[in-house]
Amino acid sequence: MKARMESRRAWLGACAAGALAAWVPWLALAQAAAPVLPRPTSLAAELERALAARKALVVMVSLEGCPWCKLARESYLVPLRAEGQRVVQIEMAGPIPLTDLRGRPSTHEQVVRALDVRVAPTVLFIGRGGVEVAPRLSGVASPDFYGAYLQDRVDAANRTVAG
Repeated sequence: MKARMESRRAWLGACAAGALAAWVPWLALAQAAAPVLPRPTSLAAELERALAARKALVVMVSLEGCPWCKLARESYLVPLRAEGQRVVQIEMAGPIPLTDLRGRPSTHEQVVRALDVRVAPTVLFIGRGGVEVAPRLSGVASPDFYGAYLQDRVDAANRTVAG
């Protein structure tokens, strides 16, 4: 009986491995196609481009491996960018070089500290002079209403910039 169970497990394992092998290319493709936001080298330049389009710059502060960051990015911010809003992402713990909003050399991590961001994800709405023109959206307190909260702030920030 024990030999029969081991044989059945081996057969099921082989079937599962075969099925997985058939799906691996699709899994790799799905992972490669995961939506991303650009990581800027210059927030000052990104702000200039946003203002030229009469829009606020939306900056997502993200943390590697954060599931709430992934939700905000993929479900809300990537589609917002696809609609024409200028949206970029900076890393909370990233030593990646970055020119800050005033044109000074810095890093993602230093800019996050200077902006006093302590929660990931945090979304900032930046207007003329590098000033926040709508209330920050910190964390994902209510996934059901996150899209509405985000859109309200984007609309308010864009009205401030355009007006």
